[in-house]
Amino acid sequence: MPGTQISDAVLRTAMPGHDGVNSSMMSAAQATWAIAALATAGVIVRPWRLPEAIWAVLGAGALVVLGLLSWSDALAGGLKGTDVYLFLAGMMLLAEVARQEGLFDRLAAFAVAHARGSPHRLFLLVYVVGTVVTVLLSNDATAVVLTPAVYAATRAAGAGPLPYLYACVFIANAASFVLPISNPANLVIFGSRMPHLAAWLAQFGPPSIVAILATYAMLRLSQRRALARERIAEAVARRELTRGGRHTAYGILVTAVVLLACSALDVRLGLPTFLCGVLTAAIILAANRGGVWPLVRHVAWGVLPLVAGLFVLVEGLVRTGVIAALGRLLAEAVATSETGAAWTTGLVVAVACNLMNNLPVGLIAGSVLAADHVPAAITGAALIGVDLGPNLSVTGSLATILWLVALRREGQDVGPWQFLAVGIAVTPPALLLAIAALLALG
Repeated sequence: MPGTQISDAVLRTAMPGHDGVNSSMMSAAQATWAIAALATAGVIVRPWRLPEAIWAVLGAGALVVLGLLSWSDALAGGLKGTDVYLFLAGMMLLAEVARQEGLFDRLAAFAVAHARGSPHRLFLLVYVVGTVVTVLLSNDATAVVLTPAVYAATRAAGAGPLPYLYACVFIANAASFVLPISNPANLVIFGSRMPHLAAWLAQFGPPSIVAILATYAMLRLSQRRALARERIAEAVARRELTRGGRHTAYGILVTAVVLLACSALDVRLGLPTFLCGVLTAAIILAANRGGVWPLVRHVAWGVLPLVAGLFVLVEGLVRTGVIAALGRLLAEAVATSETGAAWTTGLVVAVACNLMNNLPVGLIAGSVLAADHVPAAITGAALIGVDLGPNLSVTGSLATILWLVALRREGQDVGPWQFLAVGIAVTPPALLLAIAALLALG
């Protein structure tokens, strides 16, 4: 593996003249990388259909049991993700309350009703709804909760659901860097160095718009034949939004305002997101006089140990010296050409996300970018690669994996090569244009 070669080089230069020690350290580095690779493969492939979290936790546990990572270092690595865990828990609570109160069903039905029998208008409306949900509730909410609602609404309208389901998953990643709250990976990349909201919008606002528009144009082009064959009903039965649904919508809007304020005041987003999610859920449960268990049992809590396991795995990789080696390579590239380094960073990170999944890649990239002062263009290109690059394949992001799980529950399946054919048509133009827009800002 390339990472092992880098680690070996680091260890050789770190302790010259100590061949026995070097050999032992290189073996430990190779074992760490092998375990991390196997665990990541397990998360992506899911052998025996075991949950993704099991493979991440087993990999993290193997590092500790084999003495490759101490318990204290593993705990420290896991605790680095506290802000991400709180953010995810809060967003998942909000998304589940919205699902149970029919808010997403109402949004999907709204899109069908206002399409007025036009498949192309329905495609646009689903894309717009997906954009709003992603920006305010994160890409995982679009993949997990909006996708089944769109499937049900399009089937009720007599439409073939696949083009509209593609709209859900591609916008989930394309719109995921509009705001810091739009993707948990944003917290991973920046951590405690999250830019103020004004600085974020100045840097990522134009590239986000470019990514959203370019993704729409290329996706619409790739689905033109399927949409041309569509015949959909002009009117479908619509579920009226309940009082709980309206209160949930208010809770989401309040949460968005709170998190935007936190971004503007440089307050970390995890705890405010969690508190907003808990408070919104408590208000809805109290109004409905419902129990807590019917709500919490449907939340995908397995995401939390999955992410924690990945944090520990990356901590193990940090101990092999790869972060320092990558930092030196990045510094050399910046010294040669900052623009060239930004392009290389964005494209390499985007490809790596599709080989390893964007969460571990984002964790590694975040560690490298935090090591030294890195120009904003480099960090920005890395973020675009982590957020938008995963649209190339089904293995690219957690949101895409969750989208596939949601489809399978509905009896719909999209194979990896089928998705890759669409991803190749859509992602490279959007990625190149978004990075170009970022660098054009100076």
